[in-house]
Amino acid sequence: MNIASDGTDQNNTESVKGLFDDYSLDTRFFDEMFSSDGKPYPHCELLWKTLHQIPPDNLLKMQSQVEQSFRRDGITFSVASETSKLERIIPIDCLPRLISMKDWNHIDSGLKQRLKALNLFLHDIYNDAKILNDGVIPIDMIYGCPQYRPEMRGIGLPQGVHVSICGTDLVRDTDGFKVLEDNLRVPSGVSYMLANRKAVKSNLRQLFRQYSVQSIEQYGALLRQTLNELAPYNTDNPCVVVLTPGVYNSAFYEHVFLAREMGVEIVQGQDLLVHNGFVYMRTTSGLKRVDVIYRRVDDMYIDPLTFMPDSQLGVPGLFHAFRLGNIAIANAPGTGVADDKSVYTYVPDIIRYYLAEEPILSNVETYLCRNPDGLEYTLDNLDKLVVKMVGESGGYGMLVGPHATPEARDEYAREIRNDPANFIAQPTLDLSRMPCLTPHGAAPRHVDLRPFVLQAKECNIVPGGFCRVALTEGSLVVNSSQGGGGKDFWVVMD
Repeated sequence: MNIASDGTDQNNTESVKGLFDDYSLDTRFFDEMFSSDGKPYPHCELLWKTLHQIPPDNLLKMQSQVEQSFRRDGITFSVASETSKLERIIPIDCLPRLISMKDWNHIDSGLKQRLKALNLFLHDIYNDAKILNDGVIPIDMIYGCPQYRPEMRGIGLPQGVHVSICGTDLVRDTDGFKVLEDNLRVPSGVSYMLANRKAVKSNLRQLFRQYSVQSIEQYGALLRQTLNELAPYNTDNPCVVVLTPGVYNSAFYEHVFLAREMGVEIVQGQDLLVHNGFVYMRTTSGLKRVDVIYRRVDDMYIDPLTFMPDSQLGVPGLFHAFRLGNIAIANAPGTGVADDKSVYTYVPDIIRYYLAEEPILSNVETYLCRNPDGLEYTLDNLDKLVVKMVGESGGYGMLVGPHATPEARDEYAREIRNDPANFIAQPTLDLSRMPCLTPHGAAPRHVDLRPFVLQAKECNIVPGGFCRVALTEGSLVVNSSQGGGGKDFWVVMD
């Protein structure tokens, strides 16, 4: 079905050529703007009417202005397939994605429940391990996980929080919202959420005011508050720093952006030192003690004395200071065990175990190749499934079966057989779609959503997220690291 200018079936209504006249609906996919009868949802009707009133040339001009604002602000991301060290501008689509307050409240409750349970899980497995002793999760899955850090055993953390910053990936299909994965190590993308808002809001100011879109601009202040609350000693003004691997990291733009938003220093490993169990920052006026490190460096690189000996990115002795309780690190080392893709399948059970509640947000159906039945099903249905390595993220190490060649599937099958425990499989997701602007009008493109959850004394979520979009027609790959783009995401009243 195509959408006509008045929102009706184009087969029954003659109309002047409009932005959505060639926009096609497909009943396999939930559409974020239109119901199955081709009419905009009530919370999208004002957006639909406004877009119809803007001449096509002006819409393309608006898209160009949004892209120019990204170039002007240097909003970049490195793509792994590119051989050049030059970063490129992350693509952005100027048409915002809208969600009703009712749907957002459901997401908000579900994410807070999920992070609460995951923090309890992490505290448990590094201390009493009750969930393992009770047989809820296989012991070898946790202790054999490459992200499990035995060095974390017995360490007490401020507020009992292992994960202070979480970026959870959500997808929506015809059954509703589902969690695709939890990013608990060094989640990225929040700077793009804020940059998308700035760029699109400046071009749709009147519409933005009419909708009274929920604010996300307070994220930087909330992040600083969260990190302050993790400080190991009571102090009115803890010293917080952002630890970055440096300019060649794909998300370096975001590291600089967040340091600026919080009004804190951005440092590399050589800018810090440990003395008598405390961490200090080198400054032009001498050493300054550091209380909290927001680290954007992977576990294995943060301290060459404890983890990878040849790391040039970390700080010798940092983990010793952390174990003494003299420095807070967000997120804590060892959190990656909770976003391992095998452990992901047990998160509903983790919620039930620690909270005695049913999960508010469900998981995507997942097959564990470590189990004989899951392995057999996966190998028999590679042409229908998405298969992922359990410890990878960002779209790496995965096979999209329906889009892969028979030769690629055969080669991947050999890898699965060699190490079944390293793989999980999921159905090819029917990701929801949202209109994107093209030179020929609006066209549907697949989207997902990454809201950001902050946890210290309290749990906070700004009403928004990084909406990722597969800008290539028919593509399901939304990852920024794989060439996907972004949209502004508006939470609006019902």
